[in-house]
Amino acid sequence: MTSSAVNALVDTDDALRGAITAGVAAQDARLDDDQIDRLTHYLRLLEKWNRVYNLSGVRNVHRMIAVHLLDSLSVRDFLEGQKVLDVGTGAGLPGIPLAIAQPGTKFVLLDANAKKIRFIRQAVIELGLRNVTVQCKRIEAYRPESGFDTVISRAFASVMDFVAGAAPACAPKGRMLAMKSSLTAEEKQWLRAMAQVSKIFTLHAFKLNVPHIYSERQLIAIRNPVQR
Repeated sequence: MTSSAVNALVDTDDALRGAITAGVAAQDARLDDDQIDRLTHYLRLLEKWNRVYNLSGVRNVHRMIAVHLLDSLSVRDFLEGQKVLDVGTGAGLPGIPLAIAQPGTKFVLLDANAKKIRFIRQAVIELGLRNVTVQCKRIEAYRPESGFDTVISRAFASVMDFVAGAAPACAPKGRMLAMKSSLTAEEKQWLRAMAQVSKIFTLHAFKLNVPHIYSERQLIAIRNPVQR
């Protein structure tokens, strides 16, 4: 068998579906066949649109399983409530994988980049995600009618910027979740200071289980005060 034939075999939807199923199982998570199919469809859409719109620096669709899908799904157990806001969602991450995994939860995906929003809207239609709303706005200009139970992001440059933008959209007692790799010295100093004023915010840090990602992945969880 030629190398091109081997690559074609590996790149089939069945192979992609199997790899997603194995990755989800490695996280001790459970998704049904329809959810696995939707995750597969999402990756194919991302692969297709990425050729033109440069939505992700990851080009290999199988590498996207760990970097995008499993990374997104690693925070599933940390979501709270029925309303989740994904700030700076980019290509719909972590919002779309989480919305597929949790169809009973309502998600708003927020980003100011119009080309990325076009992709997300098309993906939401093709995937039949009735629990997803899309907004093309910056977080500073977004004023929801009521606060979200969980506000999450994996794209903000710093934890400080994320909290500054997310807090007004987060409900009292709600949770802000910042997905991070390594923290800068400035972020560590800020988090230490925040931990000392626990009467204002409740702060926790968690290590995330992302199969096939060998760099550190962590989640900074900040509880919004009861009264702002």
